[in-house]
Amino acid sequence: MEANDMTVRCGEGVINIRVGAILEQDGKLLMVRAPGGEPLYTVGGRLKFGETAEQAILREVREELGTELSVGRLLFVHELYFSGSVPPVKAGREVYEIGFYFEMKLPEDFVLPREEFCDGGAFAKLVWTDLADGEPCYPIFLKEEMRKRRSGKEP
Repeated sequence: MEANDMTVRCGEGVINIRVGAILEQDGKLLMVRAPGGEPLYTVGGRLKFGETAEQAILREVREELGTELSVGRLLFVHELYFSGSVPPVKAGREVYEIGFYFEMKLPEDFVLPREEFCDGGAFAKLVWTDLADGEPCYPIFLKEEMRKRRSGKEP
């Protein structure tokens, strides 16, 4: 975590503002598998102070994928409380996270430019996960909501 990340202490807890890229191709989502593995999570990360959510997702995609993509619609805003595990700010603290999840436009001929990237000193892997499989991912509603969108049953 960097000093200007939008993660701040609030009493005994922490507030975290995150962005995520929804990258879909052929019924699969491009996700990240951290060392130790589960659940998968979206490409993305924390906003930095002074950034908009759109600027943050463009930066995060560039950092993690090594490529430029365009931002589509904001599909989901998600809030969550969880117990933090990342030192120094989050370890042992309750975290309130607000996540902004953007549809990102992949070119028709998109090929993953790399299979892993360095995330906080450890290597994370980029993986495609099928919308129909039961592998857990974060946010937990993502696969179900994307299946609804594909079938035309979105609200």
